Amino acid sequence: MVMINTGDTAFLLLCTALVLLMTPGLALFYGGMVNEKNMLTIMMQNFICMGVIAILWVFGGFSLAFGSDVGGVIGSLTEFMGFYHIGAEPNDTYAKSVPFILFFAYQMMFAIITPALMTGAFAGRFKFPAYLKFIILWSLLVYIPVAHWVWGNGFMASMGVVDFAGGLVVHTTAGVSALTVAMYVGKRRSTKEGKREEPANLPLVAVGAGLLWFGWFGFNSGGAYAANELAAYAFTNTTLAGSTAMLVWMFWDWREHGKPSFSGVLVGAVAGLATITPAAGYVEPSSALLIGAIGATACYFAKYVQQKLDIDDALEVWRAHGVGGITGSLLIGLFASDAIDKVDAGISQFFVQLFAVIFIVLYSWLLTKWILKLVDANGGLKISDDEQDQGLDFAEFGEEAYHHEDNAKDQVMDDESKSDKAD
Repeated sequence: MVMINTGDTAFLLLCTALVLLMTPGLALFYGGMVNEKNMLTIMMQNFICMGVIAILWVFGGFSLAFGSDVGGVIGSLTEFMGFYHIGAEPNDTYAKSVPFILFFAYQMMFAIITPALMTGAFAGRFKFPAYLKFIILWSLLVYIPVAHWVWGNGFMASMGVVDFAGGLVVHTTAGVSALTVAMYVGKRRSTKEGKREEPANLPLVAVGAGLLWFGWFGFNSGGAYAANELAAYAFTNTTLAGSTAMLVWMFWDWREHGKPSFSGVLVGAVAGLATITPAAGYVEPSSALLIGAIGATACYFAKYVQQKLDIDDALEVWRAHGVGGITGSLLIGLFASDAIDKVDAGISQFFVQLFAVIFIVLYSWLLTKWILKLVDANGGLKISDDEQDQGLDFAEFGEEAYHHEDNAKDQVMDDESKSDKAD
């Protein structure tokens, strides 16, 4: 019988709470970035994942991701369905020194935030009822299978593919899928007209970025599943990569525009944190500095690829998360050290990682495109130009983040009042 280690359990409990905190942090980060008439909508899209995906995780999601392997592709649906075989007893395969239900909870937080990451790409263009259908189908058909392939003893794990905390499973899937959704829903009306949408509240973005960075310590360090030296390396590497990326992004921004930008500094930090995620527990701190710098550079200049594709990814989700996750996953093959964990850099590891990146990118793109067509054919998902002008906060929820004398709600009420008087 495996004994529960109370220190490891306390550590992973804290990490689980920190990862959950990242979803509200993301809501603030995205909410401050969008136009104020769409603030509540994108925050709602983030928060609702905490409800929808948690229930999905209980009733099949966790079992499909981490149940006994079926052909290297998916886990057994029935093994852990509805808390079956999930309790205080540690599991022989996953996180052996903590209660298995804690491993369940920790992984649930990753499943929650991953679809939420995509929302920044299609801000202001996706109907809420359709969004609910989309995140359920996407989690079942994209996130969960990839989680099984890499973390659940699927075919990629058997090949030697590694991903310490989600560069492939979380950031690559979400980033590529976000770009796919942005391509499918088309440009915002303001973008088509050449207008720039100003962020609603940059201080709110800063608060969100701070919460994301704070939560990222649990996101990455928790991948050790123990309060040990590996967790300490992951913790330190997380800080170093984020810090370096922030400065490198500012350098490129300053060089191109003649001045730095606060929003750029914050996005740069997030890009660095996403880049170190897959490698956090595999590299030396000195390598983490380089990974942060390389990640920030790759993510920054990916904007030219996005411009060439002419895709309106509103909050640069693909650049920060997709490019960051891909870059970090590949850099494992160049910087991993077996002095930190049982993975060493080399040509074979690089090509194993490259195969995983290519496969997951193509899979995420194809499945996301198919899901979008399915959802669109059953009720539609695109927002009309008139609703975009009005703002989704009022159009979808009848609420607004800020009250102005000439806001949409007042305008609609005035129109209704005039109509009543005319009658």
